[in-house]
Amino acid sequence: MTLHVDAVIVGAGFAGIAQALALRAAGVESFVVVERADRVGGTWRDNTYPGIACDVPSHLYSLATHPWAHWSRVFAPGAEIEAYLESVVASEGLADHLLLGTAMTSARWDGSRWRVAVQHNYGDSRPRTPETGLPGRSGADLPYSRAEDIVADHLVLAAGRLTEPRIPDVPGLGTFSGPMFHSARWDHADAPHDSLAGRRIGVVGTGASAIQLVPALAALGARVTLFQRTPAWIVPRGDHPVDAADRLRFAADPAALAAHRDALYAEGEERFASRSGDPVAAGAAEAAARAHLANQVPDPALRALLTPDYAFGCKRVLLSDDFYPAIASGAVRLVPSALAEVRGSALVAADGSAHEVDAIVFATGFETTRQPYAALVEGERGSLDAHWAGGMTAVASTLVSGFPNMYVLNGPNASLGHNSSILVSEAQADFAASLIAERSAAPYAFPDPIRVTDDEEAASTADVALRAAPTPWMTGGCSNWYVDDRSGRLALLWPGTVADFRARLSAARPRRTTLRENEGALP
Repeated sequence: MTLHVDAVIVGAGFAGIAQALALRAAGVESFVVVERADRVGGTWRDNTYPGIACDVPSHLYSLATHPWAHWSRVFAPGAEIEAYLESVVASEGLADHLLLGTAMTSARWDGSRWRVAVQHNYGDSRPRTPETGLPGRSGADLPYSRAEDIVADHLVLAAGRLTEPRIPDVPGLGTFSGPMFHSARWDHADAPHDSLAGRRIGVVGTGASAIQLVPALAALGARVTLFQRTPAWIVPRGDHPVDAADRLRFAADPAALAAHRDALYAEGEERFASRSGDPVAAGAAEAAARAHLANQVPDPALRALLTPDYAFGCKRVLLSDDFYPAIASGAVRLVPSALAEVRGSALVAADGSAHEVDAIVFATGFETTRQPYAALVEGERGSLDAHWAGGMTAVASTLVSGFPNMYVLNGPNASLGHNSSILVSEAQADFAASLIAERSAAPYAFPDPIRVTDDEEAASTADVALRAAPTPWMTGGCSNWYVDDRSGRLALLWPGTVADFRARLSAARPRRTTLRENEGALP
């Protein structure tokens, strides 16, 4: 029997859960959330490397509808964020809407609705009980796999942009016989956290994951060799446990927690100036980063190797208090060169140096500008992958020409370099929910699907390009994961504030043609 719903949401990370909550708040209960993994959590479920934590203050890195008074640290550890999302699902009773262990295999617009094919794979699932914090669907403890078709009026793609690890094509990788994996797919069988002491581990990359991972590995006693192709601008993190008195105060006084969250939001919005190239703000931020480096790395030669040669903000600005000390102490060997070749157990850098290791960890990012789900989605004129062959585009980062009644969360220009990206996902979820609810409440009054035109999408793309043109993301002299190399456009970041993004969404609301207007157009 085919399942019929108002909406299918693909992905059960922050964006997918935000969309489910927004639909429910708008009065829509006919929806399912399709998640290929056996638990919710998105990136916080997948990333389990030593030191994993958020780089946005915890009280802002949460859903506005579900503030949490009990974060343990200023920057929450990954497992705590995953537990938070599970608690939201449990407290809101969303489990009955979840299809866990279920992958979308295709989604096709048939002229009036979306036909979504899914594959249920419960072979690796475990029974969900109240004790786990996340009740599941009946029978999830029995291994089986089956296909199902779902018919939906609306399709929401909330699959995220940090889901498919990117591993560089390095000659000789096949000759390495030890454990080798991406940081987002930590191999707990071959490299459990409590067995790392004394092991020689090569880490490739110096981005956001690496600067958390490397000090944690050193603290566990691993002998780390770090391959640095490009140094990053790093500013102080200031992480520490949240004071017990503050936790009690936030729990007892929701207004105090709201005020704290508002203050963090305002601080984030102020950071946009330094990240986007304002000369005064960027100069001050760069000076702070240079002072942070000088204070923690006294050796001038080593400090020079760790100093970027590109504009502040061109790449993602990182936060850490322990990365530089780990390098300066000698606990981590810095190789200021890219990994060029693997020869058995030896990693050969582009500078010719060779380093013996027992395991390789790639902290090399994700396929951010080429979304894997795009090849599975067929609209009115072909696949989403083909539509995005020249780079991701959308109207207000959410609506795509040729794909009626479809909404993309965390897609084109929906990430932030200065504030919590959850704020953007929530704005998109509210926008989509309002349109879905309108048709759900009166389907015969609004017979036509929600569409945007090619011209509207081109105009929206041109507007983003105009905003992005003077920023360091485009002019700062670096290569970053925000820019799509196929088009040379800024494809990931939104080049404005959160307030700007919300205003853009509001202005982009499509005009809906009612049945009465359609009838009036008839001769």
